[in-house]
Amino acid sequence: MFELFSMFCISFAVTYFLRMLAKRIGLVDRPNERKMHSGAIPLVGGISIYLSFSIFLLMNPQAIPYSDYFLISLTILMIVGALDDKYDVSFKLRFAIQALISLAMMYFTNVKLHTLGDIVGLGVIHLDWFGYVVTVFAVVAAINAFNMVDGIDGLLGGLSVVTFSAIGLLLLADGQTTFSYTSLVIGVIMLPYILMNLGLLGRQRKIFMGDAGSMMIGFMVVWFLLCSSQTKGQPLIRPVTALWLIAIPLMDMAAIMIRRIRRGDSPFKPDREHLHHIFQRLGFSSAQTLMIICFLATLFAGFGILGEMANVPESVMFYIFLVTFCIYTAMLSNVWRITKKLRQWYGLSGQGSQLVEGKKKDSIARM
Repeated sequence: MFELFSMFCISFAVTYFLRMLAKRIGLVDRPNERKMHSGAIPLVGGISIYLSFSIFLLMNPQAIPYSDYFLISLTILMIVGALDDKYDVSFKLRFAIQALISLAMMYFTNVKLHTLGDIVGLGVIHLDWFGYVVTVFAVVAAINAFNMVDGIDGLLGGLSVVTFSAIGLLLLADGQTTFSYTSLVIGVIMLPYILMNLGLLGRQRKIFMGDAGSMMIGFMVVWFLLCSSQTKGQPLIRPVTALWLIAIPLMDMAAIMIRRIRRGDSPFKPDREHLHHIFQRLGFSSAQTLMIICFLATLFAGFGILGEMANVPESVMFYIFLVTFCIYTAMLSNVWRITKKLRQWYGLSGQGSQLVEGKKKDSIARM
């Protein structure tokens, strides 16, 4: 308990200091036609989480598998993300770096997708050499799924806490107390950022995550999932369960890209059709949207946990996920009709779309 309190204090102190430093060096997010917040907001949430967690790992190198390589990867992503926040790095360069980190991760640690489990009901699917390709795709997808979901205050932090809490619960149930404890530490370290991001410590202390944070958190999530789902023998978490633990970011990214491609647009073209945009178009405030989406993420993660604990066949869990994704995509494709009907039924004004706060950039889509 003392260590958790210490990590919270360290994270708070680091975040508070970086917030003041960011304003001096110009590492801030300024409002424009796509960002409706007020004033220049420091982009230091991710950097503070990185520094605080690095301190924890240096004091507890056994906390996660291959902590040295993990920390090196986080450092590279944090630097690239910070440069992107400051100078707008090309998305092609960011993708290339993410892919190279994935390859290095597999080469030095052998942390990769060895198997997909029995997800189709025809036996366990072993990937062998193709696992390298699938792992690169999975890592890049996870990083950018969390990056793209960073659209309103508190959302990235909230979804991250849901995912790490779910991972921690499953690891604890499996007896992996050290690994589970590390998930809890990440949640504690993120608390100061969440408090400041939501303006709960005063609007003048508000900060944003920045791409340094969203990219890094996506990688942290995928590392934890790979380490816990690809162990030899009986995995700690089955591969299909990982889909449910990151369901909202994953489905939102995939559905948005499919929709863009159908329109003949680039899958990376920015728009305002993410899940949080839809709820705000319905008239919900940013706070209400945050609570609804985090609640949905908790339901999905809870379903994944129940499926894991009850040992529901992997193929059943996978097909249910596919059906859920198809429903999600269909609703997104008909969002205008659905929102129009809902407004008529419930008398919603749709003015919530004007209440958008926080960082409004699809970093992946900023070309």
